[in-house]
Amino acid sequence: MTTYEEIHQALVFHSLPEKAAFFPRFFKTGKGEYGEGDVFLGVTVPNQRLIAKQFYASTDEHLIIQLLDSKYHEERLIGLFLLNHKFLTARKQHAEKQWVDLYLEKIERVNNWDLVDSSAHIILGQWLEDKDRSLLYKLAAEKNLWKNRIAILSTMHFIKKGDIVDILKLSALLLTHQHDLMHKAIGWMLREAWKKEPAIIENFIRKHIQNMPRTMLRYSIEKMEEGKRKEFLALK
Repeated sequence: MTTYEEIHQALVFHSLPEKAAFFPRFFKTGKGEYGEGDVFLGVTVPNQRLIAKQFYASTDEHLIIQLLDSKYHEERLIGLFLLNHKFLTARKQHAEKQWVDLYLEKIERVNNWDLVDSSAHIILGQWLEDKDRSLLYKLAAEKNLWKNRIAILSTMHFIKKGDIVDILKLSALLLTHQHDLMHKAIGWMLREAWKKEPAIIENFIRKHIQNMPRTMLRYSIEKMEEGKRKEFLALK
């Protein structure tokens, strides 16, 4: 039995019929929805993480590709957990470029919000910390929801380091994005940036509030004290 088959067998063992029925609705897999056509086995994320951990030692590039190419959502997420692990391990020896290249090669398979949110800041965010970040602006300009979200979520790593330059630039560029999932992602990252630089983020919100979707605004001001939240909502 191959390692891929072992992982698939472990997922089948942990699958729950009620989750297999719920996840397609939760991740919007119906016709015309953002996750159209995605297929679920019905395995919870904690169990997916446990399965990934079991196979860290025997993971290679071929296995990760097999998982990322899978029709099963859970297998793609496990593939990303394994890719994250390979990247972080290689980073200690400054040898992580192979895994960044693989992530970018397979970026089309990072095709739902949880897949993006579990990988973008870990791989691209850390990789680009001390490099030219034009890649993020290329991703932001694509006509692809998930590449747009990867651009935004990658900034989480910079924000944690106190660097809010790119989230401000990308937020301004994507302010009028049509999709609610982008409104939530940008609002979330602005909220995280506010924790580091509250005055700068509050000024940014004031400047753009008339063009800012309400969901984005609500996410960005969520952690502010009540009076300030009301003040911003009144401006909208």
